[in-house]
Amino acid sequence: MGTLSSPFVKEKQKMMLRPLLIKGQIAYQLTTQLEDKAAHQNYFTQEALKYLREMIPHFRQTFLYTASADYHILVSKKKHLTILKKPPTKSSLSLSHNRSKNYLLEEGVPISFLIELGIMNQQGKIYPQKQDKFRQINRFLEMVNDIICHFNPSLPIHIVDFGCGKAYLTFSLFYFLKVCKGYFVQMHGVDLKKDVIEFCNQLAHKLGYAEHLKFNVGDVNHFNIHQPVDFVISLHACDTATDAALEKAVRWGAKVILSVPCCQHELFRQVKNEALDPLLKHGILKERFAALATDAARVQLLEALGYQTQIIEFIDVEHTPKNLLIRAIKQTYSTQSQQVLEKYRIFKEMLNIIPSLEQRFQKELFGETSG
Repeated sequence: MGTLSSPFVKEKQKMMLRPLLIKGQIAYQLTTQLEDKAAHQNYFTQEALKYLREMIPHFRQTFLYTASADYHILVSKKKHLTILKKPPTKSSLSLSHNRSKNYLLEEGVPISFLIELGIMNQQGKIYPQKQDKFRQINRFLEMVNDIICHFNPSLPIHIVDFGCGKAYLTFSLFYFLKVCKGYFVQMHGVDLKKDVIEFCNQLAHKLGYAEHLKFNVGDVNHFNIHQPVDFVISLHACDTATDAALEKAVRWGAKVILSVPCCQHELFRQVKNEALDPLLKHGILKERFAALATDAARVQLLEALGYQTQIIEFIDVEHTPKNLLIRAIKQTYSTQSQQVLEKYRIFKEMLNIIPSLEQRFQKELFGETSG
């Protein structure tokens, strides 16, 4: 694997070399970058070495990466070569002709729900315009894969997904846990849009999932289920709807909570601190700060309520930035809830805030009723 850069002749801008496997033989693909165009040519080993020897003198520097060492080759104007040898930085090199990420759901393997949702074709190829969605699904499943150790594989997992929308991630999670991992799953998707819920129920029936995957029209504040809930998901629930979902999860005693908040306006109207005036006097900065303060308050309160929390970056396909995902795992016991709560008190008094989640748990946290 290597890169040739800084050419002496401007027409040749950059060249890259990587190994690949063609019909069982190791070969090398040479990519020549010319302005905004790239040309590819494959060479077997001896041809590649010969061509490389010919081309290196035409570039001021070349980086070659091998399993045993890295080489940095410098070429002077008089064509004098200096070779610097360094410890290897590439422990392994992919020999795949079409390199792909190590996804939990693989491209090239037809998956029925992804075909029905228009993400891949019948041969398992991801449509170009759906690559971001496919990447988001796999990122989400990676996060789930990290926490499934908290569930007993011999017991059913009851899951509620608030604000499921068209249910790309709902179907993905059901498929991953039931088909890929072999768990017994009972799952409910909840959304306000009746037409979306009808579509999801029809698709669940078509895929043969309907007995264990059901979709309901409902509001997070009023949705109830008459069975224990182990796992609650809330992705992009707007403003305090996230707090409503977190409250449901905590009161149900859910073992795991995954939540991606959005549209966080509540604390924007509350936060106040004269010492922070240089920050808070600017609307856009105040908005971002208030959103971060909202999530900080939420995770601190969840910890006081007996959860171990973590905030992770999550890909938002709709608007392309990375959102924050709150991951909370219920603890068997907690000996530090009072210390956690005291830190929360200091934090909220400094910012003059009373978040929705605090108000929902006034009695449990402070022995008080909300007024």
